[in-house]
Amino acid sequence: MRRILSQTRSFSPAARLLMANQFAINLAFYMLMPYLAAHLSGGLGLAAWAVGLVLGVRNLSQQGMFLIGGTLADRLGYKTPILTGCVLRTGGFALLGWVDSLPALIAASAATGFAGALFNPAVRAYLAAEAGERRVDAFALFNVYYQAGMLLGPLVGLALLAADFRAVCTTAAVIFAALSVLQARTLPAHHDTDAHPRTADAHRTADAHRTADAHRTAGAHRTAAGNAGPPTVWKQWRRVVSNQPFLLFSAAMTGSYVLTFQVYLVLPLAADAALGADGTRATSGLFVISAAVAVAGQLRLTGWAKRRFTPHQALAAGLAAMGAAFVPLALTPAGSAIGSLTALAVSVAVLAAAGAVVYPFEMDTVVALSGNELVATHYGLYNTVSGFGITLGNLALGALWDAAHADAPWLVWAALAVTGAACATAVTALARTGRLRPHPVRPAPA
Repeated sequence: MRRILSQTRSFSPAARLLMANQFAINLAFYMLMPYLAAHLSGGLGLAAWAVGLVLGVRNLSQQGMFLIGGTLADRLGYKTPILTGCVLRTGGFALLGWVDSLPALIAASAATGFAGALFNPAVRAYLAAEAGERRVDAFALFNVYYQAGMLLGPLVGLALLAADFRAVCTTAAVIFAALSVLQARTLPAHHDTDAHPRTADAHRTADAHRTADAHRTAGAHRTAAGNAGPPTVWKQWRRVVSNQPFLLFSAAMTGSYVLTFQVYLVLPLAADAALGADGTRATSGLFVISAAVAVAGQLRLTGWAKRRFTPHQALAAGLAAMGAAFVPLALTPAGSAIGSLTALAVSVAVLAAAGAVVYPFEMDTVVALSGNELVATHYGLYNTVSGFGITLGNLALGALWDAAHADAPWLVWAALAVTGAACATAVTALARTGRLRPHPVRPAPA
């Protein structure tokens, strides 16, 4: 804990606020979302298709709108989407607890999803700008706060459920309302064009932030030809889509998101299959293990990877380990409850540790490939690609589980292991061919 606090103090006040912001966002989100389906079906008596619709709208409005959120951040500045997203979450979470009609629930779910699409790319782009040359360390620390919110959120939500589901929603809404006020008052204005690496002293000077509005109005959207004014949205998107190394990297990393998502899909299915009625409690334990490993090990794992590997080697090693995390499940004999539970715990722990290795280098690579230009738009498209990849991957894995888990469950785990190896191979190939070299930063005109 002391190391986390010391590392946190080494960054600028804005970066520290962004990290605390992410902890609070995840705390509020995960105190509510794990229990929403039960509230909709049991508390409100909605049919299963209606529950699926409400949850699906939230996911679609977030994953499908990431590119819009990133685009707005690069055009309006990072603070505006962050603040707007927090305000939307405030209203959306409050509605989820106090309305009971399907149209109102769908509207609330869409608002919470779009809120995530607004602030996620902006927060990451802002943090990359604040961290400068220390982006890897900043994103490692950011993930600690991210995972800590995931760890504590369900526990707080469970305690509040003893009173009422409305208490959960109201508390989550209050947290987002407080975040909105805090960031409106204290988060400095920042913009994409200020995102070039700066020194630690520059981070800490108030003058740098006082001129942000002038930067935004006079030179925020510079083009190769000079100060030609803001590009259109289509030109903005064309610049990102024409960045072939970035697109190749996005495609290569998609499988890693499919692997990470299995904490929500096939691992709970495996727990239910092996443990029956105790599978739900085992699944809760898996979430705790995953978040605890990331919180406790993130900074050590990042430091170890920085000492031993180049950034691209660290990515490849982490991706290969993410795939290997599923090997213990493939080797566990069927019918052994204790063996299955042990294999599940080991797999989740290894998956979380490997993901902790990958995450900071992955986020840093996106910024490097963007050339520090339109960073939020790059993050937005990156998240959109990974979201579609998760959807397709889950469909395939769900079909494979239905077909094979009774007679040959090892096929599911083998497919996941191969996915990790394929991602590692793809990233290594991109690095060896020079496709992952940092995009040259164009100097700003005088």
